[in-house]
Amino acid sequence: MSVVGSAPVRSGIIGAGFMGTVHAHAVRAAGGLVTRVVGSTPESSVLAAQRLGALSASESAEELVTSDDVDVVHVCTPNVTHAELAGLALRAGKAVVCEKPLATSVADADRLTALARDAGTVAAVPFVYRYYPTVREARERIAGDEAGRLWLLHGSYLQDWLASRDKTNWRVDPGVGGGSRAFGDIGVHWCDLMEFTTGHRITRLTARLSRAFDERPGAEGMQPVGTEDGATVMFETDRGATGSVVASQVSPGRKNRLWFEFDGTTASYVFDQELPDALWVGGRQENRVVPRGPDTLSTKAGQRYAMLPAGHPQGYQDCFNAFVADVHATVRGDHAEGLPTFEDGRRAAVITEAVVRAAAGQTWVEVPA
Repeated sequence: MSVVGSAPVRSGIIGAGFMGTVHAHAVRAAGGLVTRVVGSTPESSVLAAQRLGALSASESAEELVTSDDVDVVHVCTPNVTHAELAGLALRAGKAVVCEKPLATSVADADRLTALARDAGTVAAVPFVYRYYPTVREARERIAGDEAGRLWLLHGSYLQDWLASRDKTNWRVDPGVGGGSRAFGDIGVHWCDLMEFTTGHRITRLTARLSRAFDERPGAEGMQPVGTEDGATVMFETDRGATGSVVASQVSPGRKNRLWFEFDGTTASYVFDQELPDALWVGGRQENRVVPRGPDTLSTKAGQRYAMLPAGHPQGYQDCFNAFVADVHATVRGDHAEGLPTFEDGRRAAVITEAVVRAAAGQTWVEVPA
Protein backbone atom coordinates (compact mmCIF):
# COMPACT_ATOMS: atom_id res chain seq x y z
CA MET A 1 0.00 0.00 0.00
CA SER A 2 1.38 3.39 -0.96
CA VAL A 3 0.05 6.92 -1.29
CA VAL A 4 0.73 8.46 -4.69
CA GLY A 5 1.09 12.11 -5.55
CA SER A 6 0.49 15.03 -3.24
CA ALA A 7 -2.58 13.68 -1.45
CA PRO A 8 -2.16 13.80 2.35
CA VAL A 9 -1.53 10.51 4.15
CA ARG A 10 -4.67 9.60 6.11
CA SER A 11 -4.33 8.08 9.55
CA GLY A 12 -6.66 6.25 11.88
CA ILE A 13 -5.73 6.11 15.58
CA ILE A 14 -6.79 3.27 17.89
CA GLY A 15 -6.45 4.48 21.47
CA ALA A 16 -7.15 7.97 22.72
CA GLY A 17 -4.85 8.39 25.72
CA PHE A 18 -1.54 10.23 26.05
CA MET A 19 0.16 8.37 23.20
CA GLY A 20 -2.83 8.73 20.90
CA THR A 21 -2.58 12.49 21.40
CA VAL A 22 1.14 12.46 20.61
CA HIS A 23 0.50 10.47 17.43
CA ALA A 24 -2.27 12.83 16.33
CA HIS A 25 -0.03 15.89 16.73
CA ALA A 26 2.71 14.13 14.76
CA VAL A 27 0.37 13.16 11.91
CA ARG A 28 -0.73 16.76 11.45
CA ALA A 29 2.83 18.08 11.75
CA ALA A 30 3.83 15.69 8.94
CA GLY A 31 1.10 17.14 6.73
CA GLY A 32 -1.28 14.21 7.17
CA LEU A 33 -4.91 13.95 8.20
CA VAL A 34 -6.35 12.17 11.22
CA THR A 35 -9.45 10.81 9.56
CA ARG A 36 -10.67 8.40 12.25
CA VAL A 37 -10.15 7.60 15.91
CA VAL A 38 -11.60 4.95 18.18
CA GLY A 39 -11.46 4.81 21.98
CA SER A 40 -12.55 2.27 24.54
CA THR A 41 -16.26 3.20 24.27
CA PRO A 42 -18.45 4.93 21.67
CA GLU A 43 -18.70 7.95 23.95
CA SER A 44 -14.94 8.20 24.45
CA SER A 45 -14.44 7.81 20.70
CA VAL A 46 -16.63 10.85 19.96
CA LEU A 47 -14.85 12.94 22.59
CA ALA A 48 -11.46 11.77 21.33
CA ALA A 49 -12.33 12.70 17.75
CA GLN A 50 -13.06 16.23 18.94
CA ARG A 51 -9.97 16.45 21.12
CA LEU A 52 -7.54 14.95 18.58
CA GLY A 53 -8.97 16.83 15.62
CA ALA A 54 -10.12 13.69 13.81
CA LEU A 55 -12.67 13.95 11.02
CA SER A 56 -14.83 11.21 12.54
CA ALA A 57 -15.12 8.60 15.27
CA SER A 58 -15.29 4.89 14.46
CA GLU A 59 -17.52 2.48 16.35
CA SER A 60 -14.85 -0.24 16.53
CA ALA A 61 -11.25 -1.02 15.68
CA GLU A 62 -12.48 -3.36 12.96
CA GLU A 63 -14.41 -0.55 11.31
CA LEU A 64 -11.41 1.77 11.49
CA VAL A 65 -8.87 -0.61 9.94
CA THR A 66 -11.16 -1.50 7.04
CA SER A 67 -12.16 2.09 6.25
CA ASP A 68 -11.32 3.42 2.79
CA ASP A 69 -10.24 6.77 4.25
CA VAL A 70 -7.42 5.29 6.36
CA ASP A 71 -3.95 4.65 4.89
CA VAL A 72 -2.01 4.19 8.14
CA VAL A 73 -3.32 2.61 11.36
CA HIS A 74 -1.75 3.81 14.63
CA VAL A 75 -2.07 1.31 17.49
CA CYS A 76 -1.89 3.19 20.82
CA THR A 77 -3.67 0.78 23.15
CA PRO A 78 -2.58 -1.30 26.18
CA ASN A 79 0.30 -3.67 25.45
CA VAL A 80 -1.52 -7.01 25.33
CA THR A 81 -3.81 -5.75 22.54
CA HIS A 82 -1.01 -4.71 20.18
CA ALA A 83 -0.50 -8.03 18.43
CA GLU A 84 -4.19 -8.53 17.64
CA LEU A 85 -4.81 -4.98 16.44
CA ALA A 86 -1.61 -4.67 14.42
CA GLY A 87 -2.35 -8.02 12.78
CA LEU A 88 -5.88 -6.91 11.99
CA ALA A 89 -4.55 -3.77 10.27
CA LEU A 90 -1.89 -5.65 8.30
CA ARG A 91 -4.42 -8.18 7.04
CA ALA A 92 -6.57 -5.24 5.90
CA GLY A 93 -3.64 -4.04 3.78
CA LYS A 94 -2.88 -0.96 5.86
CA ALA A 95 0.45 0.50 6.86
CA VAL A 96 0.86 0.24 10.63
CA VAL A 97 2.51 2.24 13.38
CA CYS A 98 2.35 0.11 16.54
CA GLU A 99 3.40 1.43 19.91
CA LYS A 100 6.02 -0.60 21.72
CA PRO A 101 6.15 -3.24 22.85
CA LEU A 102 5.20 -4.62 19.46
CA ALA A 103 4.07 -7.73 21.33
CA THR A 104 4.35 -9.16 24.84
CA SER A 105 5.86 -12.42 23.57
CA VAL A 106 8.52 -13.30 21.02
CA ALA A 107 6.10 -15.70 19.32
CA ASP A 108 3.59 -12.91 18.67
CA ALA A 109 6.38 -10.57 17.53
CA ASP A 110 7.57 -13.27 15.11
CA ARG A 111 4.09 -13.64 13.65
CA LEU A 112 3.64 -9.89 13.22
CA THR A 113 7.05 -9.44 11.62
CA ALA A 114 6.35 -12.25 9.15
CA LEU A 115 2.89 -10.88 8.43
CA ALA A 116 4.30 -7.41 7.72
CA ARG A 117 6.99 -8.87 5.48
CA ASP A 118 4.45 -10.93 3.51
CA ALA A 119 2.07 -7.98 3.23
CA GLY A 120 4.83 -5.77 1.85
CA THR A 121 3.51 -2.75 3.69
CA VAL A 122 5.14 -0.18 5.97
CA ALA A 123 5.20 -1.42 9.57
CA ALA A 124 6.94 0.78 12.13
CA VAL A 125 7.49 0.96 15.89
CA PRO A 126 8.10 4.42 17.41
CA PHE A 127 11.57 4.12 18.89
CA VAL A 128 11.61 7.88 18.51
CA TYR A 129 14.73 8.63 20.55
CA ARG A 130 16.57 7.75 17.33
CA TYR A 131 15.26 11.05 15.98
CA TYR A 132 17.18 13.41 18.23
CA PRO A 133 19.68 15.19 15.95
CA THR A 134 22.42 14.76 18.57
CA VAL A 135 21.83 10.99 18.54
CA ARG A 136 22.19 10.92 14.75
CA GLU A 137 25.35 13.00 15.11
CA ALA A 138 26.84 10.51 17.56
CA ARG A 139 25.90 7.61 15.28
CA GLU A 140 27.64 9.13 12.26
CA ARG A 141 30.74 10.06 14.23
CA ILE A 142 30.99 6.50 15.57
CA ALA A 143 30.47 5.04 12.08
CA GLY A 144 33.25 7.34 10.87
CA ASP A 145 35.64 5.78 13.42
CA GLU A 146 36.05 8.99 15.40
CA ALA A 147 35.64 7.03 18.66
CA GLY A 148 38.20 4.35 17.88
CA ARG A 149 37.16 0.97 19.24
CA LEU A 150 34.03 1.16 21.38
CA TRP A 151 34.66 -0.97 24.43
CA LEU A 152 32.25 0.24 27.17
CA LEU A 153 28.55 1.04 26.61
CA HIS A 154 26.59 2.17 29.65
CA GLY A 155 23.68 4.29 30.77
CA SER A 156 20.22 4.39 32.29
CA TYR A 157 16.58 5.24 31.70
CA LEU A 158 15.02 6.64 34.87
CA GLN A 159 11.47 7.87 35.58
CA ASP A 160 9.52 8.70 38.74
CA TRP A 161 5.87 8.46 37.71
CA LEU A 162 5.41 5.38 39.94
CA ALA A 163 7.56 6.67 42.82
CA SER A 164 4.81 6.29 45.41
CA ARG A 165 3.04 3.26 46.85
CA ASP A 166 -0.36 4.80 46.05
CA LYS A 167 0.40 5.26 42.33
CA THR A 168 -0.67 2.63 39.84
CA ASN A 169 -1.45 2.14 36.16
CA TRP A 170 -2.62 -0.61 33.82
CA ARG A 171 1.06 -1.31 33.04
CA VAL A 172 1.51 -2.65 36.59
CA ASP A 173 -0.79 -5.59 35.79
CA PRO A 174 1.18 -8.27 33.87
CA GLY A 175 -2.09 -9.44 32.32
CA VAL A 176 -2.40 -6.10 30.55
CA GLY A 177 1.10 -4.65 30.39
CA GLY A 178 3.06 -7.87 29.91
CA GLY A 179 5.49 -9.83 32.05
CA SER A 180 8.12 -7.09 32.22
CA ARG A 181 7.32 -3.47 33.05
CA ALA A 182 10.36 -1.27 33.74
CA PHE A 183 12.57 -3.06 31.23
CA GLY A 184 9.83 -3.98 28.76
CA ASP A 185 8.43 -0.44 28.80
CA ILE A 186 11.54 1.77 28.87
CA GLY A 187 14.65 -0.43 29.05
CA VAL A 188 14.01 -1.55 25.48
CA HIS A 189 14.19 2.09 24.36
CA TRP A 190 17.73 2.33 25.74
CA CYS A 191 18.78 -0.95 24.13
CA ASP A 192 17.34 0.05 20.76
CA LEU A 193 19.12 3.39 20.95
CA MET A 194 22.42 1.76 21.91
CA GLU A 195 22.30 -0.79 19.10
CA PHE A 196 21.15 1.82 16.55
CA THR A 197 23.80 4.38 17.52
CA THR A 198 26.80 2.08 17.94
CA GLY A 199 26.09 -0.73 15.49
CA HIS A 200 26.78 -3.23 18.30
CA ARG A 201 24.32 -6.02 19.06
CA ILE A 202 23.77 -7.53 22.49
CA THR A 203 24.73 -11.21 22.39
CA ARG A 204 24.78 -12.19 26.07
CA LEU A 205 23.37 -10.71 29.26
CA THR A 206 22.52 -11.14 32.90
CA ALA A 207 19.90 -9.20 34.83
CA ARG A 208 18.28 -8.50 38.18
CA LEU A 209 14.71 -7.26 38.53
CA SER A 210 13.55 -5.43 41.65
CA ARG A 211 10.56 -3.69 43.19
CA ALA A 212 10.41 -0.61 45.38
CA PHE A 213 6.84 -1.46 46.44
CA ASP A 214 5.33 -4.92 46.77
CA GLU A 215 1.74 -3.60 46.75
CA ARG A 216 -0.12 -0.93 44.81
CA PRO A 217 -3.80 0.08 44.58
CA GLY A 218 -6.11 -2.25 42.68
CA ALA A 219 -9.81 -2.69 42.09
CA GLU A 220 -10.17 -4.35 45.50
CA GLY A 221 -7.74 -2.30 47.58
CA MET A 222 -3.99 -2.84 47.79
CA GLN A 223 -2.86 -5.65 45.50
CA PRO A 224 0.47 -7.50 45.08
CA VAL A 225 2.64 -6.09 42.30
CA GLY A 226 3.54 -8.66 39.64
CA THR A 227 6.08 -6.69 37.59
CA GLU A 228 9.38 -4.96 38.32
CA ASP A 229 9.89 -1.30 39.24
CA GLY A 230 13.52 -1.50 38.15
CA ALA A 231 15.93 -3.61 36.12
CA THR A 232 19.72 -3.81 36.16
CA VAL A 233 21.29 -5.45 33.12
CA MET A 234 24.90 -6.29 32.23
CA PHE A 235 25.67 -7.34 28.67
CA GLU A 236 28.28 -8.23 26.06
CA THR A 237 28.14 -7.34 22.35
CA ASP A 238 29.09 -8.95 19.07
CA ARG A 239 31.96 -6.47 18.65
CA GLY A 240 33.66 -7.20 21.95
CA ALA A 241 32.24 -4.44 24.12
CA THR A 242 30.71 -4.82 27.57
CA GLY A 243 28.05 -2.64 29.10
CA SER A 244 25.24 -2.04 31.53
CA VAL A 245 21.90 -0.29 31.75
CA VAL A 246 19.63 0.54 34.69
CA ALA A 247 15.92 1.11 34.04
CA SER A 248 13.64 2.45 36.77
CA GLN A 249 10.16 3.90 37.09
CA VAL A 250 10.68 4.73 40.79
CA SER A 251 13.59 7.22 40.82
CA PRO A 252 12.28 10.40 42.49
CA GLY A 253 13.08 13.53 40.51
CA ARG A 254 13.88 11.73 37.26
CA LYS A 255 11.00 12.54 34.93
CA ASN A 256 12.23 10.91 31.72
CA ARG A 257 16.01 10.69 31.86
CA LEU A 258 17.34 8.43 29.13
CA TRP A 259 21.13 8.80 29.34
CA PHE A 260 23.98 7.01 27.63
CA GLU A 261 27.76 7.12 27.51
CA PHE A 262 29.55 5.21 24.79
CA ASP A 263 33.28 5.02 25.47
CA GLY A 264 35.79 4.43 22.71
CA THR A 265 39.56 4.24 22.81
CA THR A 266 39.88 7.80 21.44
CA ALA A 267 36.53 9.51 22.17
CA SER A 268 33.39 9.16 24.26
CA TYR A 269 29.83 10.37 23.60
CA VAL A 270 27.17 11.34 26.12
CA PHE A 271 23.48 12.03 25.44
CA ASP A 272 20.83 13.02 27.99
CA GLN A 273 17.19 13.01 26.83
CA GLU A 274 16.23 15.62 29.43
CA LEU A 275 18.95 17.91 27.99
CA PRO A 276 18.93 16.81 24.36
CA ASP A 277 20.15 19.93 22.61
CA ALA A 278 23.83 19.15 23.06
CA LEU A 279 26.12 16.19 22.47
CA TRP A 280 29.05 15.81 24.89
CA VAL A 281 32.20 14.53 23.19
CA GLY A 282 35.02 13.47 25.49
CA GLY A 283 38.68 13.37 24.50
CA ARG A 284 42.03 12.89 26.16
CA GLN A 285 43.16 16.50 25.71
CA GLU A 286 39.80 18.29 25.75
CA ASN A 287 36.04 17.80 26.00
CA ARG A 288 33.54 19.43 23.67
CA VAL A 289 29.86 20.26 23.98
CA VAL A 290 28.38 20.33 20.47
CA PRO A 291 25.12 22.35 20.28
CA ARG A 292 22.20 20.95 18.31
CA GLY A 293 21.67 23.04 15.18
CA PRO A 294 21.86 22.78 11.39
CA ASP A 295 25.05 24.88 11.39
CA THR A 296 26.68 23.40 14.52
CA LEU A 297 26.36 19.65 13.96
CA SER A 298 28.97 18.29 11.59
CA THR A 299 27.22 15.31 9.97
CA LYS A 300 24.48 15.27 7.36
CA ALA A 301 22.44 12.82 9.45
CA GLY A 302 22.47 15.20 12.42
CA GLN A 303 21.77 18.26 10.31
CA ARG A 304 18.80 16.60 8.61
CA TYR A 305 16.77 16.45 11.83
CA ALA A 306 17.98 19.76 13.32
CA MET A 307 14.90 21.75 12.35
CA LEU A 308 15.70 24.86 14.40
CA PRO A 309 18.83 26.96 15.02
CA ALA A 310 20.93 26.17 18.08
CA GLY A 311 19.39 27.67 21.22
CA HIS A 312 15.83 26.93 20.08
CA PRO A 313 14.96 23.68 21.90
CA GLN A 314 13.75 20.59 20.09
CA GLY A 315 12.19 17.86 22.17
CA TYR A 316 10.23 14.63 22.33
CA GLN A 317 7.26 15.75 20.24
CA ASP A 318 9.64 17.03 17.56
CA CYS A 319 11.22 13.55 17.44
CA PHE A 320 7.81 11.97 17.10
CA ASN A 321 6.92 14.41 14.32
CA ALA A 322 10.11 13.47 12.45
CA PHE A 323 9.40 9.76 12.93
CA VAL A 324 5.87 10.05 11.49
CA ALA A 325 7.20 12.19 8.63
CA ASP A 326 9.58 9.32 7.80
CA VAL A 327 6.67 6.86 7.99
CA HIS A 328 4.74 9.00 5.50
CA ALA A 329 7.79 9.28 3.22
CA THR A 330 8.16 5.49 3.25
CA VAL A 331 4.45 5.02 2.54
CA ARG A 332 5.01 7.22 -0.53
CA GLY A 333 7.87 4.98 -1.63
CA ASP A 334 10.85 7.01 -0.43
CA HIS A 335 13.51 5.31 1.70
CA ALA A 336 13.89 6.77 5.19
CA GLU A 337 17.25 5.89 6.77
CA GLY A 338 16.90 4.55 10.30
CA LEU A 339 13.11 4.12 10.37
CA PRO A 340 12.42 1.63 13.21
CA THR A 341 10.39 -1.28 11.86
CA PHE A 342 8.60 -4.35 13.19
CA GLU A 343 11.99 -6.11 12.97
CA ASP A 344 13.23 -3.67 15.62
CA GLY A 345 10.09 -4.29 17.65
CA ARG A 346 10.78 -8.01 17.45
CA ARG A 347 14.37 -7.40 18.57
CA ALA A 348 13.04 -5.61 21.67
CA ALA A 349 10.83 -8.62 22.47
CA VAL A 350 13.81 -10.98 22.14
CA ILE A 351 15.96 -8.89 24.50
CA THR A 352 13.10 -8.53 26.99
CA GLU A 353 12.56 -12.29 27.07
CA ALA A 354 16.30 -12.79 27.64
CA VAL A 355 16.26 -10.29 30.54
CA VAL A 356 13.32 -12.07 32.19
CA ARG A 357 14.99 -15.48 31.77
CA ALA A 358 18.32 -14.23 33.10
CA ALA A 359 16.68 -12.66 36.15
CA ALA A 360 14.63 -15.78 36.88
CA GLY A 361 17.65 -18.08 36.57
CA GLN A 362 20.14 -15.69 38.18
CA THR A 363 22.55 -16.48 35.35
CA TRP A 364 23.90 -15.30 32.02
CA VAL A 365 21.84 -16.11 28.93
CA GLU A 366 22.51 -15.93 25.21
CA VAL A 367 20.51 -13.41 23.18
CA PRO A 368 19.53 -14.89 19.78
CA ALA A 369 20.84 -12.92 16.81
